[in-house]
Amino acid sequence: MNPITLEGPRLTFRELREDDVDALFEIYGSEVATEHLSFDPRPLDSVAGVIASGIADRQADPRTVYALAVTLNEDPGLIGYARLALEAHRAGQIGFALNPSVWGRGYGTETVQLLLQLGFDQLGLHRIWGARSPKNAASSGAMSRNGMVEEARIRDHVFTHGAWRDSITHVVLEDEWRRPE
Repeated sequence: MNPITLEGPRLTFRELREDDVDALFEIYGSEVATEHLSFDPRPLDSVAGVIASGIADRQADPRTVYALAVTLNEDPGLIGYARLALEAHRAGQIGFALNPSVWGRGYGTETVQLLLQLGFDQLGLHRIWGARSPKNAASSGAMSRNGMVEEARIRDHVFTHGAWRDSITHVVLEDEWRRPE
């Protein structure tokens, strides 16, 4: 499965490119966009490292990390970052971040849907989970609308923005994802 291109109703996942650094920096360098993420705003060189790592990950055999650009179907410019990391026992962890300029349009829900489609339909996973800040209602909704159920609270999970923060995990199993045709 190399390279990945996955199209939804409004969004497309594509492989990361070196010229995505500035667009990802608008997200990962932003105090607003990283408020609920597991890290503080990152400097440009760190974001360049994220892109380089994502590009390198797709060369791994077997590939265990799918770091992808989220774009609008009609525009190949990065508006978000989506990641699926494979784990033991046919499991995977998802994460995503979108540019604040596109918040409130349902793109988070579609991003989660595409991540689950990649994991279950293309990679044959059994269990997919994601974690969010307890205060991130938008992420909670995006996962819940895709059948992911709140499973646990990981106390003092990450140190970000100068304090320890819990994470709430959501999970969906492959038989819960499958819909009758």
